[in-house]
Amino acid sequence: MANDYLTVSALTKYIKRKFDVDPYLTKVYLTGEISNFRLRPNAHQYFSLKDDHAKISAIMFKSAFNRLKFIPEEGMKVLVVGHISVYEPSGSYQIYVEQMEPDGVGQLYQAYEQLKQKLSTEGLFNLPKQQLAKFPKRIAVVTSPSGAVIRDIITTVRRRYPIAQIVLFPALVQGTEASADIVRQIERVNQIGNFDTLIVGRGGGSIEDLWPFNEENVARAIVASKIPVISSVGHETDTTIADLVADVRAATPTAAAELAVPRLDQVLVDLRTTQNRIINATYQVVQQDKQRLKRLRQSTVFTTPQRIYETFAQRLDLLTQRLYNQSDKITGKRKDRFSDLKLRLRLVAPTYTIREEQQKLATLKGRLNRATTQNLKNVSQHYQMLVGSLDHLSPLKILSRGYTYTTDEQGHFIKRVADLSSKTIDVHFSDGIVNASVNQINAKKEK
Repeated sequence: MANDYLTVSALTKYIKRKFDVDPYLTKVYLTGEISNFRLRPNAHQYFSLKDDHAKISAIMFKSAFNRLKFIPEEGMKVLVVGHISVYEPSGSYQIYVEQMEPDGVGQLYQAYEQLKQKLSTEGLFNLPKQQLAKFPKRIAVVTSPSGAVIRDIITTVRRRYPIAQIVLFPALVQGTEASADIVRQIERVNQIGNFDTLIVGRGGGSIEDLWPFNEENVARAIVASKIPVISSVGHETDTTIADLVADVRAATPTAAAELAVPRLDQVLVDLRTTQNRIINATYQVVQQDKQRLKRLRQSTVFTTPQRIYETFAQRLDLLTQRLYNQSDKITGKRKDRFSDLKLRLRLVAPTYTIREEQQKLATLKGRLNRATTQNLKNVSQHYQMLVGSLDHLSPLKILSRGYTYTTDEQGHFIKRVADLSSKTIDVHFSDGIVNASVNQINAKKEK
């Protein structure tokens, strides 16, 4: 009977229903290697997870992907949490990833334990601890200027001990360059020297985020500090190398501020009484709201709200991709057409002829400039040669070698003794004229 046959859509819906109600597929923890990953900015991410023997398709919606602390890469080994379902249009099953983290934290823990063992062997954890000042005047804080740590410390100190001065030494608290920056600021505090207490810390985070405080150079800088150090790194459950070598460890930034300044007993009593009342009232309200929230969360809409739009979101992505592909094809054809017309226009345009004539003109201009320059150079050399020859023949040149010539009172040249017509003569030198008198004439006898 024809009624005994299922449609493909009906079968797929049935299979999807099986996947959705299976309690083992509602929350799945997988480890694998990322494959076929291409980052899609501000969009859903599609990729695969594989090991040596199998591969599964994966999708991570934009809202979950934006919460990641890192950017996944091809070949990266990761730990993911999600649920398994079927995408009806293609009938393929896939994992919908809700959480993801790199599968490399174990190596960091191993490095942490190795450094911890090394410093423990050296005795850095058992060194005498410096006592905190009971009434500090100046407190140095090494942390991020934009984090909540400095704000919590300032707020707590002002509330408990407002006469204490807080000086921030801003430092990177996350990343590869953070440890060197923290060490530099600790050394700077010690160089200034007029501080009673030093607080080093940052807020909570993963082991990767807290890793600068597990570096050996930071630990040794804290040990070498002459100012008592309070370490406040991460949450209460986080323990770093900096916490182990510091003089005092605080669970939170607020606790660090409370340890750094004295307690005002009466204020603390009032605060503790008010705190207890608030805690009790808040606890009652929270308990009531928890019960109400628990009832609401058990409804189907709040249990898995994302499944309402998963299929539509994936279908939208496929249609968007098809639109992009068609647009690329049309654009490619238009580009080819444009390139062909551009080439044809170049072949018939006078641009090349003008360019060739311009090149010829530039060549002739260059040759003319070179010929003119060479001609001027030749004329200049000839002129210099004539000036030199004239200089050699100049009477002034002869006079400069010590020769003179003589004239009478009328300015006539006297070449011989017989030319003397008066007793007064002018002797000409290169630098002047000497007026002389003739006292005696000794003429040579002709042979």
